[in-house]
Amino acid sequence: MAVGFRDYYEVLGVPRGAGDEEIRSAYRKLAREYHPDVNKDPGAEDRFKEVSEAYEVLRDPEKREKYDRLGSNWKAGEDVSGASGFSGASGFGGDFRGGGAQIFGDGDGFSEFFESFFGGRRGGSPGFEGFSTRGGDQEAPLEVTLEEAARGGKRRISLADGRDFEVRIPPGVRDGQKIRLAGQGGEGASGGPAGDLYLRVRIKRHPRFRREGDDLVVEIPVAPWEAALGATVPVPTLDGSAKVKVPAGSSSSRRLRLKGEGMPGPGGRKGDLYASVRIVVPKKLEKRERELFEELAAVSRFDPRRER
Repeated sequence: MAVGFRDYYEVLGVPRGAGDEEIRSAYRKLAREYHPDVNKDPGAEDRFKEVSEAYEVLRDPEKREKYDRLGSNWKAGEDVSGASGFSGASGFGGDFRGGGAQIFGDGDGFSEFFESFFGGRRGGSPGFEGFSTRGGDQEAPLEVTLEEAARGGKRRISLADGRDFEVRIPPGVRDGQKIRLAGQGGEGASGGPAGDLYLRVRIKRHPRFRREGDDLVVEIPVAPWEAALGATVPVPTLDGSAKVKVPAGSSSSRRLRLKGEGMPGPGGRKGDLYASVRIVVPKKLEKRERELFEELAAVSRFDPRRER
């Protein structure tokens, strides 16, 4: 079937100023979509040929420069927009294996790019029979608790499609990180390998701890007199609890560091836990407490607003 001339940039869906990576990415996407072993719709093979020719020209700096300068007459000034299309040795008509020497190399060999992309297997019959294509990669969410993210380990999960997997969660895994399960994605075509399954980690919100990289932050409530006079108070950790000394004269939001009580990081090094002071005032004062606060208010010269 003859293929009339179409602008190569339009064929790939890229702007005229597109870079090499953008052109390559567009070609890979379209080649997967229209490869005859994958797409059995009428016209898919012709579309695939059209996409392949456009890519072969635009990926080559010399050919692209000629095309940008001469347009449809880029092939030595020859008009390729007529009824003959692109058939014969210079195009992609007829038997695709013969006419496509620019894509497939000299006679028998596939180009390295095409080999790596489609699996590189070639059958003996005309057309595209015998090509294998790798299955598509898939993605699914994996929700874990902060404690699971900290200690890691194995966990059994079930996906919506009914598949079950035993997943190894690496210690210190971060929110948004992907865990790869090789060969567990979409099935390949014509005997091609399966794609991979990627589990995107989502760490549940913790009622106490907030994560900052490999460090953790937790609020510790402190009474006014503890903040003023100093005190030793308990602090929750992921593994239990610890004690921290609140220095005299501490204000709200002051951070007290507990080294090595955070999340595992690279090389097994653990982050730190920061206890953030939060001064808490009694909602209801006993009579004596009120008298003492009133006495303090009368004798103290401290004005927190003046310091601001």
